[in-house]
Amino acid sequence: MKSIIQHEKVCFLCGARVGLEEHHVFGGANRKWSEKYGLKIWLCGIKCHREGPESAHKNRATSDSLKRLGQIAFEARHTHEEFMQIFGKNYL
Repeated sequence: MKSIIQHEKVCFLCGARVGLEEHHVFGGANRKWSEKYGLKIWLCGIKCHREGPESAHKNRATSDSLKRLGQIAFEARHTHEEFMQIFGKNYL
């Protein structure tokens, strides 16, 4: 997995090293842009990715926090205008 956010294969939220799944920080229609720009992280499948109460897919605050980090990482390499043009929403 190519990521500009994370370099070690551990759960980004809890540090687990097993049961990891790739999470696209900007999903849905923006999934392809997450793929292109390396806006992906590792999350443990059940607890932090899909099912836990604080998981990226169940908890808005977690999701928004990851999107803020994704925007910061993107804008360290590109402009804010490019981010807005591609993703259409400011998370900062």
